[in-house]
Amino acid sequence: MRALVARGPGLPLRVEQVRLPPPGPGELRVRVRAAGVCHSDLSMVNGTLAPAYPLVLGHEAAGVVVEAGAGARVPVGTQVVLNWAPACRACWFCRHDEPWLCAANTAPAQPRGETADGTPLHVTLGLGAFAEEVVVSEAAVVPVPVDLPPERAALLGCAVLTGTGAVRNTARVAAGQSVAVIGLGGVGLSVLTAARAAGATPIVAIDVAEAKRNLALAAGASDFLLPDDRLSKRARALTEGRGVDHAFECVGRAATIHTAWRLTRRGGAVTVVGMGGRDDPLSLAAADIFHSARTLRSSVYGSSDPDREVPALARQVGDGTLDLAPLISGLVPLDEAPAAFDRLARGEGARWVVTFPD
Repeated sequence: MRALVARGPGLPLRVEQVRLPPPGPGELRVRVRAAGVCHSDLSMVNGTLAPAYPLVLGHEAAGVVVEAGAGARVPVGTQVVLNWAPACRACWFCRHDEPWLCAANTAPAQPRGETADGTPLHVTLGLGAFAEEVVVSEAAVVPVPVDLPPERAALLGCAVLTGTGAVRNTARVAAGQSVAVIGLGGVGLSVLTAARAAGATPIVAIDVAEAKRNLALAAGASDFLLPDDRLSKRARALTEGRGVDHAFECVGRAATIHTAWRLTRRGGAVTVVGMGGRDDPLSLAAADIFHSARTLRSSVYGSSDPDREVPALARQVGDGTLDLAPLISGLVPLDEAPAAFDRLARGEGARWVVTFPD
């Protein structure tokens, strides 16, 4: 089958022929129908992260079950959203209602399948979804209605679940509270959408690309700002000089986390949603931490339980209460996926979605 393979940091992405093993006990073969181009995938190839290569990219996807291994209970023909962090339901974190921190998901990645020349193949976050098919554990799929458009279903597996969960579960934004969002990719735009649904006001969107202005306003922002030396002062002017109640950092860089800290009022909270690198340390003055009384925390996978929350989000998409249209910049075939990564690196659009023929 065909898949998008990264051979190493900085090397060109190529569509290659690869081989996957048949589904074993409790596993499923899923024919991928749509997969979103996420910044976490870009981090796998630009040097921010250090995965093992060769690597099939992709982790935000939806597809249809076409084969079930022994004992698997999801029927063939079921449309599913892929879950890149399936919970074991047995570790300390799972037993204490924190499945997004499941200890099983910290295990080292193992090869799965091989390239055409027999080289052991790795798959991104256990999925490798920029491929015509994936073989995954039954725990890594969430059934959704078959009539949900696959390009929208795919986004529920990462961007929408992560952004929505950061607002609803991690920060617990309440009506009337003020919000700033730094970084307007698919996750950042999902944060905006969820903040608007929560009744937040004002909602300040911040990005380096002026082209993101209309996307931000469509997703729910009341104001859009480009970063400059006066960013903090301009943002605070929208909240009577205090700063926002909640700042969401959706980039994953120490510099933008520090910016989010400066935008937040005393007693407010900074929620880091972006995945950063290990060589990018953050420095805050001890006196500032004490006197500002701000909270700094991260939101891993939106502090969400995908098995419960993905179906709920799917229902909201189905009944029209959750509009994902502002998030989708365009649909492309697998052969154009490398170009979509280039657009993502340049900050163009929100989510480019790779689609596969039925």
